[in-house]
Amino acid sequence: MRDSVKGGALTEVTFFILLSLYTPNHGYGIMKFIEEKTQGRLVLGAGSLYGAINTLQERSWITPLDDGKGRKKEYVITKTGKEMADIEIKRLKNLISIAEEIMGGQV
Repeated sequence: MRDSVKGGALTEVTFFILLSLYTPNHGYGIMKFIEEKTQGRLVLGAGSLYGAINTLQERSWITPLDDGKGRKKEYVITKTGKEMADIEIKRLKNLISIAEEIMGGQV
């Protein structure tokens, strides 16, 4: 995972995983969310997704939910994860603002 915690730049996949977990979701649901929201432009395999999930858990950006029923493991974004998503949104808005300034609002 190439996310730059210092600079706030997240990979697109990481950003979409965080967004998908504002509501608790399981792995397959995360994959479908990303595929749907990107209109099929991003399609994750299970290995890529679960590698990212493990990294995000290690960073405390997401956490598993335990419903005690042994169903599919669901995850949810943490306060830290929300802060990282907010930083990324601000970074992207700044990027767009700079582009619009240079291009004369043609974006």
